[in-house]
Amino acid sequence: MSEKPQTRIAVALKYDFGDSAPVVTAKGEGHVADKIIETAREHDIAIEENPVLAEALSKIDLDTEIPVPLYKAVAEVIGFVLQTGRLQRPERT
Repeated sequence: MSEKPQTRIAVALKYDFGDSAPVVTAKGEGHVADKIIETAREHDIAIEENPVLAEALSKIDLDTEIPVPLYKAVAEVIGFVLQTGRLQRPERT
């Protein structure tokens, strides 16, 4: 019995300091996922590979805040982004 090959899934999140929760801004599988990842790399946006979290986030509608049960997992990703130094903070005025 052969296993079905896993399709790559990518989900982009946006979080502005002060927002209540991150928002899903892009998601897709296969070629769309590849394009999301390519675009992130072109803009020096941190990428975290987490297929289980990507699968869960892919079920959320675009422009929708992540649900409370995913806060902890996404907070860990934000921690990763902070460690990479690729977090884009808004300019203070």
